[in-house]
Amino acid sequence: QVQLEESGGRLVSAGDSLRLSCAASGRTFSMVAMGWFRRAPGEEREFVGSISWSGGRTYVADSAKGRFTISRDNVKNTMYLQMNSLKPEDTAVYYCAARTGPTEWDYWGQGTQVTVSS
Repeated sequence: QVQLEESGGRLVSAGDSLRLSCAASGRTFSMVAMGWFRRAPGEEREFVGSISWSGGRTYVADSAKGRFTISRDNVKNTMYLQMNSLKPEDTAVYYCAARTGPTEWDYWGQGTQVTVSS
């Protein structure tokens, strides 16, 4: 089992920056990748980006490219989402997830609320 806990979400103004963290515990050695997702009110869950746990290779969705950066600290077993130039449409609950295999996201955190005011 892998446990994930997000933190860092809060109310910010448009144009602000915010960094979310996702701390992993448990069988972290089994993780091959971690990812960020978000769900805005009334919307489907959206993939934001991911990072391979060993090599640190990142992938960021088009909606976040140029503004969001994903990184990780293997020693702290923590993944980060640096969000810059935030927009009201970035308002959502942000979730982190972990994969132990090639495709399916096996573990999920509880989510952290990010609200961007205009």
